[in-house]
Amino acid sequence: MANKKSAKKQKTHPWRICPGGEHWVTTHLRRTKSGATQVAGHCRTNPSRKDQIYSGELKQISDDYFSDIEGGPTADNLGFKYRGNKYDEAIAGWTKYWNEVLSPNEPLESNLVKALIASESGFDRKAKIRAGKKAGWARGLMQVTDWALEILKDEKGELRDHLIDLDQKDMTDASLNIAAGVRWLHRKRETASAKLKRQATWLEAAADYKSYLEQWQKDPGHKQMNRLVDFYERLKK
Repeated sequence: MANKKSAKKQKTHPWRICPGGEHWVTTHLRRTKSGATQVAGHCRTNPSRKDQIYSGELKQISDDYFSDIEGGPTADNLGFKYRGNKYDEAIAGWTKYWNEVLSPNEPLESNLVKALIASESGFDRKAKIRAGKKAGWARGLMQVTDWALEILKDEKGELRDHLIDLDQKDMTDASLNIAAGVRWLHRKRETASAKLKRQATWLEAAADYKSYLEQWQKDPGHKQMNRLVDFYERLKK
């Protein structure tokens, strides 16, 4: 747990171990010339003082808090048989977490996250496709790109705060992928709003997430976006 000095600071979220501006370092071995020493888990200050969360703490949060969250997505497999409802717990948990941390004027719905996963990967956590020269590979349930991962953890980059530090190998882990994907969807609502010169809806944010915003604006019958909308409408019924 955090030390007494850190505990007096305000936490970013009640589920977090460390206060804002610090991140949790899990128990690990430190190699020395004389052998190895076990270093206990502790909070470490981020150089930028921005909030940043790493895989160890993300996994701890999902293990400790996600089993009894209410208001998750509709239990509908959307035609994907056993996989369709497999990740509802993680979807509910990370939707709740990022809504509470980022406080959007209109909360993100877990049903939209589930519909986005259905349209992106068909609930295949190992899905991987080439997303383009700039984006690199898109990976996992929410098809988080290598480019998005770099932005999400760049303390000197475009995110004002609340970064998430994960790498490519983490993207096959369902909970970590959803944690990163939902954080990126919140960012894409900001970028979609800038492009539209008004507050974007969450569906428009999802369109920008999928790089279809401009095409969808011009063509309301856009096939890939309509597939997402169909999944979403089905879950809302």
